[in-house]
Amino acid sequence: MSINGTAAYADLTGVPPLVGRAVRVARQAGFAPSCRPEQGRLLYALAGGAETIGETGTGCGVGLAWLASGARPGARLVSVERDARLASLAAQVFADHPRVSVIRGDWREIYRDGPYDLLVLDGGGQGKSGERPADPHRLLTPGGTLVIDDLTPARHWPPRFGGAVDRARMHWLGHPGLDAAELRLAPDLAALVATRRFGETPGTADR
Repeated sequence: MSINGTAAYADLTGVPPLVGRAVRVARQAGFAPSCRPEQGRLLYALAGGAETIGETGTGCGVGLAWLASGARPGARLVSVERDARLASLAAQVFADHPRVSVIRGDWREIYRDGPYDLLVLDGGGQGKSGERPADPHRLLTPGGTLVIDDLTPARHWPPRFGGAVDRARMHWLGHPGLDAAELRLAPDLAALVATRRFGETPGTADR
């Protein structure tokens, strides 16, 4: 999610109908931090190669709508939102899409339906960092893709955030089970995209 992501759709045309629906719900709800179009287009492209897709931090479902719009027929999508009101609104967006599930709960609920071919860690840091960040060995199929979104593009090495080394970003860039790279999507927006390596021994991190 981006702080002013919903506003980025104000003059935008040609978005998938489901994305437009989610954006309208976000506007009506006064929910500002939706997935930006630049990020959405990346998710749309990546979704086409996945059978099982997970996301944390649904919000009003804008990012999930990009994923669902790009997914192949028969793909299964699961997203988790901790805010009950937002989860309810997002569920309404996907009421006609039975293969899309919105779960109300802590981000760790995403574990129960994994592993995923594509996992998007979204929603203000849920699973991105902290003492127990998401475990890609448990959440991704071998060769599966992980997306860490809503980053400010790195301009130094090591990348910095708030005047200090960005340890959360370094965790993913240096993760021994992943091949990761940062993609600059706009002058002020970047994402990390990582692939789980084949043949890696699963980690032992707890939920």
